[in-house]
Amino acid sequence: MKLTKQIGLFVAASMLAFACGAPSETVETSEAQEVAEAAGKELSLNLDQSTIAWRGYKPTGQHFGKIPATTGKLIVADGTITGGSFTFDIPGLTIEDMEAGSEFHGKLYTHLQSADFFDAANFPTATFEITGAEPFTANDQITDKEEFVSDNTPNAASSLSPDAPTHWISGNLTMRGTTKNIKFPAAVTITDGVVKAKAGFNIDRTAWGLAYGDEATAADKAKDQFIYNTVSLVLDVTAQ
Repeated sequence: MKLTKQIGLFVAASMLAFACGAPSETVETSEAQEVAEAAGKELSLNLDQSTIAWRGYKPTGQHFGKIPATTGKLIVADGTITGGSFTFDIPGLTIEDMEAGSEFHGKLYTHLQSADFFDAANFPTATFEITGAEPFTANDQITDKEEFVSDNTPNAASSLSPDAPTHWISGNLTMRGTTKNIKFPAAVTITDGVVKAKAGFNIDRTAWGLAYGDEATAADKAKDQFIYNTVSLVLDVTAQ
C-alpha cells in the first residue's frame, strides 16, 4: 500500500453504521482482508498526544467518552505509510457525560462491559490493523445513512469527516472476537518523521455483535425504545 504525505487511521473501539457502496463514494464495512507484511521504519503511537472519542445515541439521549489505546505502531518507508497496528483497552473505556463514581455512571459502565455489549470479561482488547490506502479525490463524496429522526439522531458521517480528507484508509477492526474490514476518509500529515492523523466516521455496532437494543428489532420506533446501531468515532492521533 502507498500513502504519500497523509494517512488516517482508526485506533479504537470501538464500537460504531457504515453505508455500503463504492470505495470512492462512501464509507464502507466488509469482511476481513489479508494484512500484508510491511517494510520500513516503525513509529510508536504517542499515547499522551492521541485521543479516540466515541459517542452512542438513543432517541432519548446520548453517551460519549474515550477509549484508550495501549499500544500502537505505524510503519513508514520513504515518507509513506506501509502498515500499522493498534490495541485498545476495553475495560479502560471512559464515560464523560456522567459524573464518575455516580450511580448511573456505574450502571452504564457495567452494562457496556457486559455481554450485552463488549463482553470485556472474554474480550478485554480490540485491535485495528491497516490493510490499505487510496487517494481521496475531489470527486469523492461521503454518503450519509438515513436515520430515524429524533432529538438525538446520530451525527452524519459527512459532518464527522475532516474538512480536507486526503485518503481512504482500510483496516481490520476486531472487537468481541469478530473481525470486519472498515474503510473511512482521513487526513494525516507526516512531518520530520512525526505522523499526525485525524478522522471521524460512523460504524454499525451490530456488525461486531454489540446488538443490545438493536434498532432493527424495535417494534415501534416512535416509542423510542431502542438504541441506535450507529456509533461515532473521532480520532486525533500522533505517532513518532
